[in-house]
Amino acid sequence: MPVYNESRTLRTIVGRVLSSPIDLDIEIVAVDDGSKDDSVAILNELAAEDPRIRVIVQPHNMGKGKAIRTAIHHMTGDIGIIQDADLEYDPHEYPRILKPILEGKADAVYGSRFATSEERRVLYFWHSLGNKVLTALSNMATDLNLTDMETCYKAVRADILKNLRLTSDRFGIEPEITARLAQWGARIYEVPISYHGRTYAEGKNIGWKDGVQALWLIFKFRFLDTKFTEEADHRTRHALGRAPRYRKWLLSQFAGYIGDKVLEVGAGPGHFTAQLLATPELVAVDSQPIYVEGLRRRFGHLENLRVEHADPEDARFAEATGDGFDTVVDFTTLQRASDPQAVVDNHASVLESGGHLLVHVPAGAELFSDLDRAAGHRRRFSETDLRKLIEGAGLEVVELKPFNRMGRRIWGLLGGKDRSSISAFEARLADLATPVLSRIDAQMSGPGLSLVAVGRKP
Repeated sequence: MPVYNESRTLRTIVGRVLSSPIDLDIEIVAVDDGSKDDSVAILNELAAEDPRIRVIVQPHNMGKGKAIRTAIHHMTGDIGIIQDADLEYDPHEYPRILKPILEGKADAVYGSRFATSEERRVLYFWHSLGNKVLTALSNMATDLNLTDMETCYKAVRADILKNLRLTSDRFGIEPEITARLAQWGARIYEVPISYHGRTYAEGKNIGWKDGVQALWLIFKFRFLDTKFTEEADHRTRHALGRAPRYRKWLLSQFAGYIGDKVLEVGAGPGHFTAQLLATPELVAVDSQPIYVEGLRRRFGHLENLRVEHADPEDARFAEATGDGFDTVVDFTTLQRASDPQAVVDNHASVLESGGHLLVHVPAGAELFSDLDRAAGHRRRFSETDLRKLIEGAGLEVVELKPFNRMGRRIWGLLGGKDRSSISAFEARLADLATPVLSRIDAQMSGPGLSLVAVGRKP
């Protein structure tokens, strides 16, 4: 809750938030943004009466965006809702806003003032038109179809919200959050809300200059600043979601080896999971809770899919995943593991006799770069290295071959040695070129950018 000179409404809005009809624990993180009235005193008085209220005072007026960023840093809950300290938005509508997230359908929910709602105060035409223009431009930049990008009510899963890279100090926080959620690949829902707007005489602060700034920021976050999180691994893995043709090409290397009971290890955001959904029985696991939660929310409604949290190096790996799989797919973990042999041993332990391990790893130690380090990679493999790992787990090597020879040739052109992530634009561009590049690749010889291998359990 960003607060700036709201002494006239603070007690009322705090009371409404705390009495919101939701069966969940509530925490209010109120950030005073250099108020010159009695806002801080009132907040401290309310906090002394109710431990659910936390008060943070900024040293001077730093802007709504900065206040929201401060609150995000200090929040401890599972879902964050932005709540202005005025009375324009009604906390009794929290159940409606939270429902898509609680049901696992959404990562973020926007309360729209322009979707059909039960009631809406009629106010400024030009202000409303400005909102609609900014929303339309934001939608063009993010490829979303929101009706109200500028709404205050944005509810976001905390694990995602805390990982977004947000930089805006003023009202530009609204288009920035939207841009970052779109770049993350978050599932966004909208629900209609009532709106009780206030006049400028009643304290409305946003003006035409903020609208101009929003225009610039929409352009900036689309073309100039697309770094949506500080986690380079997240940026690259989410960017690769823009490359379905590439993933299909990779999976085609294992034609005939994918069975009816499949374990996918290191599923991450679920890019390959989405292409394995036709499997009669699929178990997707990852060692990072943020991905496990995302997978459950994205695919949890499917009866043929189970999602588990499991560390592929842990001796208790089989307890989390089960066993009797005819296929184990691992495209991401061997290069990250401190003990890759333990990983392959665990894979072999959950395979049934005659089952197959399908592996994809980066190749060529001489290509190891900042991009590998940022992605959490510890190594690249030679064919000898990979064969030794598979055979060391008691598996027979059925296939072991280079993959993406063309990719190795253009690695230097993309600055593979001097970058920390792959952008969504680059991933999309490579994906569009995949049909042509894969045909050229089939005619080439020599090492590839990566290796693919199939191991069989005797």
